[in-house]
Amino acid sequence: MPEKETLERAHADAREGKAPSTQAGEFVREEIHHVREGKHGARSTKQAVAIGLSKARRAGVKLRPPRKRAASKRTRRQAARDAATGRSHTKRAVSRTRSTAVKGALKREGHSAASHSTLARQARSSARRRTASQRSAAAKRAARTRARHGR
Repeated sequence: MPEKETLERAHADAREGKAPSTQAGEFVREEIHHVREGKHGARSTKQAVAIGLSKARRAGVKLRPPRKRAASKRTRRQAARDAATGRSHTKRAVSRTRSTAVKGALKREGHSAASHSTLARQARSSARRRTASQRSAAAKRAARTRARHGR
């Protein structure tokens, strides 16, 4: 379950009309903090990000499942299920046994997945996968946002 502050920040982003990926960023940020403070570990930065995105979908952020080439069928199916959970008014109960097992498994994982260097490496590799026009569009959006906030 996400922390109350994270939910509030994500809702504020939604009210301001920010993109779903920005809203989801709050959940990913929370997840990185959890790994850093030792609440649980993650095998890789990618896993920590995936957990954050899953939480975002379950909290109702309108994030689409990943594209076909970007993820396995299993991952897409789980993302769709998380999104459905977020849309429904009744949340799916997870059995205590499963919840405990997942917590235990994550506890045994490492904590270096949330280090500054691994996060930077992940960001660079993600950026490399984007096309020049996508990077350019993102830069233009950022410039427009900066101009709007008077920076």
